[in-house]
Amino acid sequence: MSYDLVVIGTGPGGYVCAIRAAQLGLRTAVVEKRATHGGTCLNVGCIPSKALLHASEAFEEASKHFPDLGIEVSGVKLDLKKMMAFKAEGVAGNTKGVEFLLKKNKVDTFHGTGRIAGAGRVEVVSEDGGNQMLETKSIVIATGSDVTRLPGVTIDEKVVVSSTGALELDRVPKKLLVIGAGVIGLELGSVWRRLGSEVTVVEYLDRVLPGMDGEVGKQFQRILTKQGIDFRLSTKVTGVEVGKKGVGVTVEPAAGGTAETLQADVVLVAIGRVPYTEGLGLETVGVQRDEKGRILTDAHYATNVTGIYAIGDVIAGPMLAHKAEDEGVAIAEMLAGQSGHVNYGVIPNVVYTFPEVASVGKTEEELKKDGIAYNAGKFPFTANGRAKANGTTEGFVKVLADAQTDRVLGVHIVGADAGNLIAEVAVAMEFGASSEDIARTCHAHPTLTEAVKEAALAVNKRAIHV
Repeated sequence: MSYDLVVIGTGPGGYVCAIRAAQLGLRTAVVEKRATHGGTCLNVGCIPSKALLHASEAFEEASKHFPDLGIEVSGVKLDLKKMMAFKAEGVAGNTKGVEFLLKKNKVDTFHGTGRIAGAGRVEVVSEDGGNQMLETKSIVIATGSDVTRLPGVTIDEKVVVSSTGALELDRVPKKLLVIGAGVIGLELGSVWRRLGSEVTVVEYLDRVLPGMDGEVGKQFQRILTKQGIDFRLSTKVTGVEVGKKGVGVTVEPAAGGTAETLQADVVLVAIGRVPYTEGLGLETVGVQRDEKGRILTDAHYATNVTGIYAIGDVIAGPMLAHKAEDEGVAIAEMLAGQSGHVNYGVIPNVVYTFPEVASVGKTEEELKKDGIAYNAGKFPFTANGRAKANGTTEGFVKVLADAQTDRVLGVHIVGADAGNLIAEVAVAMEFGASSEDIARTCHAHPTLTEAVKEAALAVNKRAIHV
């Protein structure tokens, strides 16, 4: 079977790449080891976690906050089995949707493990042991990432779980200990806290959300602490022992000191993700990787081996589904003779807790490190009319603009619906907007987006409502 392009992996990067390539007239096939398409994101990541975040937020609203709105309810009960069914329905809808789109665009699908057997050759080994050899002009590796393991700790997905197991618990743990205060740990910790768990987050660094704006991290931690999550920062885990009555987690100060043991019913290991390249045959064909196991590529996603490309979590850059999607489109267009491009300076990042956290562009710490002079404008949601009316006043919008040109360099939001609010400034930054451009754009009233406008006004000390 001969193709113009074979894509290994049908996560957000892989399936989008295949569809775009097919739209451009390339004969395209995909290889997927799972029975369903969508990769980690749709099956055991972005989609199911957002379903549980939404459902758990609704549960907490009904059980704790409806009376504040004048809505009296009684007998609110959690049916975890039904909630998990709701999650599964969302996953099925999305994975079946991808299957439909691949068929619609006439992309051939092969289920099995893909291995690069040589130049222009991909071997597909199915679960029953059968194999097929695909001949192709180009190969795109889009196999995504796997959970980072904690040395000496066995993940059984029952008591000691990764994000995958944390999405499938059949009971609400009385005590949940989360190792890692990154996006995954805080999102899933929030889910189970809302459903009744006592949640403790242990983080080696001295802050939550490493890599995001420092001021955002500090305020966000205060908000989550007020919600009931306990944080143990600057703390390292030195051992995890599963017993008959739960799990004992041994911790000590990151800088060294007296150890202690924390007890939990379930431990979630959420210390990051690593590129998944197992079984691809990279060593055989000589594809080079860096010290972190990421596939090395040039600006056109080409590896050192002619005809082999890579995108998404297996290469450098943020491990985000939408980053992989844009790379998938870019390489497909390049292979079709067009000029694909991804602007890595404008890739938004969102934490889907409540309130949400969203950012795009540079943080204050990065600007200071690079010696870039900037002006900052900040506006709190306590001064936004819609937020006050809705009772969602926690958080703020911060706009960072170049001190000389006023070009927007970064925007950081903590607040309700931050994940949608960030899209406005992402578009603005893509077109090189200044804070003045955002400030002079009419925003509907009353909306949360007005906080973005006011923060842009605040860059030049012109905010109206604060």
